[in-house]
Amino acid sequence: MIPKFLQFFKHCSPKIRSHAIACVNQFIIGRAEALMDNIDTFIESLFALAGDEDSEVRKNVCRALVMLLEVRIDRLIPHMHSIIQYMLQRTQDPDENVALEACEFWLTLAEQPICKEALSGHLVQLTPILVNGMKYSEIDIILLKGDVEEDEAVPDSEQDIKPRFHKSRTVTLQHEGGEGEEGEDIDEDDDDDDDTLSDWNLRKCSAAALDVLANVFREELLPHLLPLLKGLLFHPDWVIKESGILVLGAIAEGCMQGMVPYLPELIPHLIQCLCDKKALVRSIACWTLSRYAHWVVSQPPDSHLKPLMTELLKRILDGNKRVQEAACSAFATLEEEACTELVPYLSFILDTLVFAFGKYQHKNLLILYDAIGTLADSVGHHLNQEEYIQKLMPPLIAKWNELKDEDKDLFPLLECLSSVATALQSGFLPYCEPVYQRCVTLVQKTLAQAMMYSQQPDQYEAPDKDFMIVALDLLSGLAEGLGGHVDTLVSRSNIMTLLFQCMQSQDTMPEVRQSSFALLGDLTKACFPHVKPCIAEFMPILGTNLNPEFISVCNNATWAIGEICMQMGVEMQPYIAMVLSQLVEIINRPNTPKTLLENTAITIGRLGYVCPQEVAPVLPQFIRPWCTSLRNIRDNEEKDSAFRGICMMIGVNPGGVVQDFIFFCDAVASWVSPKDDLRDMFYKILHGFKEQVGEENWQQFSEQFPPPAEGETGSVLRRLDSLHPPKR
Repeated sequence: MIPKFLQFFKHCSPKIRSHAIACVNQFIIGRAEALMDNIDTFIESLFALAGDEDSEVRKNVCRALVMLLEVRIDRLIPHMHSIIQYMLQRTQDPDENVALEACEFWLTLAEQPICKEALSGHLVQLTPILVNGMKYSEIDIILLKGDVEEDEAVPDSEQDIKPRFHKSRTVTLQHEGGEGEEGEDIDEDDDDDDDTLSDWNLRKCSAAALDVLANVFREELLPHLLPLLKGLLFHPDWVIKESGILVLGAIAEGCMQGMVPYLPELIPHLIQCLCDKKALVRSIACWTLSRYAHWVVSQPPDSHLKPLMTELLKRILDGNKRVQEAACSAFATLEEEACTELVPYLSFILDTLVFAFGKYQHKNLLILYDAIGTLADSVGHHLNQEEYIQKLMPPLIAKWNELKDEDKDLFPLLECLSSVATALQSGFLPYCEPVYQRCVTLVQKTLAQAMMYSQQPDQYEAPDKDFMIVALDLLSGLAEGLGGHVDTLVSRSNIMTLLFQCMQSQDTMPEVRQSSFALLGDLTKACFPHVKPCIAEFMPILGTNLNPEFISVCNNATWAIGEICMQMGVEMQPYIAMVLSQLVEIINRPNTPKTLLENTAITIGRLGYVCPQEVAPVLPQFIRPWCTSLRNIRDNEEKDSAFRGICMMIGVNPGGVVQDFIFFCDAVASWVSPKDDLRDMFYKILHGFKEQVGEENWQQFSEQFPPPAEGETGSVLRRLDSLHPPKR
């Protein structure tokens, strides 16, 4: 068939030519053998059609070249210069469908290792073409109602609202430098603005291409861009000015370093654009400013943070729904960057967010919950002031009472309340009882419905498990925020029985188990007397869930075992065998995510802390990965208990650490200020080893220490020497 299709590339009818290419294109990504055998003929035939006057033919030629870039780049490299020239032309094709297919070429090329080499000579042509493609087309403006400035009173149509999915709770540790885990939790919704036009179009594709190219070329892109930007950002035509603001946002990540000198001038201009008379300019200015939030927060607050926050809060109350949405999302990003820098302005911020409650239509309300939850996560216990609680809680509770148990809007509201409860701590007490009860009810209803469905699937519908997952996560937030105060609520409910059922749900949704184990760990910390009677039943389930195929389930189960262990003490002994071999296996697995490695190391250390005799014999099987996974965690209680455990195990089985002693030294050196008695334990082990091997051998040994990592002070040896016995 394929040679036949290739013959039709020369057919006199454009319709047949275009269909023939479309047919062959089906076989590119799958690398069909028949096509691979004819690959050179195929590429030559495509080149022959490059100048075809039919736009469908041109579109399919572009599509073929984009796919070949992924699959057979080796065959395109010899012709790369002319392909690039061709694609530069096609990206400006008068037919937008052709231009869009061609524009995909730059996105795909950016992911190829040869990108920099292939494109550096063409940036001068490509940059203005991409920038030009970032303007709204006339049809976009009509579809986006670009001329409607005020629409806040118009109710949303239900199909405008994207389905929301809850992201279950995962327990992570704080790292040096304070940020959480990077690179595993990718923020999916950082795309640019016009999501109601969620169809992929030339504007979006050009912006995405500029974004990835900025990440490839970094500062080298700026000489081609900056001269253009000046003309765009101050242009009298709002459509052109708007595209300039989008350009500035698109390059924020890749060109940040090179943009820094211009930001003191640009940020005030963008803040001014927040007051533009055109709603589409105001909304894109929100997005672009959020892309520079990190820099804004790094400057003295009065210079940019305060003016930005003041204007963004006004935009949250804009008369246009698209602007409200963009401002709310941008404000959530600013909150994450600014954290406690926002504390002085809390009263002002809460007034605005609470006012928006009465103003927003359905879709933006859901985004508002997120902005409030993020605020609570960012300022933490600073929110626990009577004045703030009185502002924030009444509208949240009013919404809570308004929503039925079957309403999906409960998801974002429950997530928001979970953050608020964790931040307010005891300040949440007056509200906790109805919230707690409803969560227990949601779990109970979902379990009951699942039971009925499993027995009579033709009679009953399958339940939406998300309700249960969100409820479990809010219960975790309550346990974490209220601590011991949650005791009476737990004692008056059947939550432990329900939790036992949730943990056993071997169903299609691992998130149910993931959230159950997070709650188990939080209840263990908050009110262990209620958990203890169930330990004999819970531990075997935890053991079977130490399966790294389900990373997050395994992570939370591991963490819960560590928390249980700290409460059980010596009584943990009968359960060690149920979990130890799985944990040792996980810590030795290649490509295990960092969060899971760290939690596994902490839990192994804690098991050794309460039962050193049981765990110490397998010390040589895990000591090396144990040390390397804990060296980057900040000093905290979890790290403290884990290192005490390792010291006690070394006491029981000193021979188990000899082979990897250098890794132990390196891990000890990662401590900034261990407690005195832990410092003593380190001192005894290090000096015991030093005395055993003798001064000369110790010198030789210490020369093998790894060089200090970035940001560490002095060599490992210097930091170990500072561990002399503390002055009593």
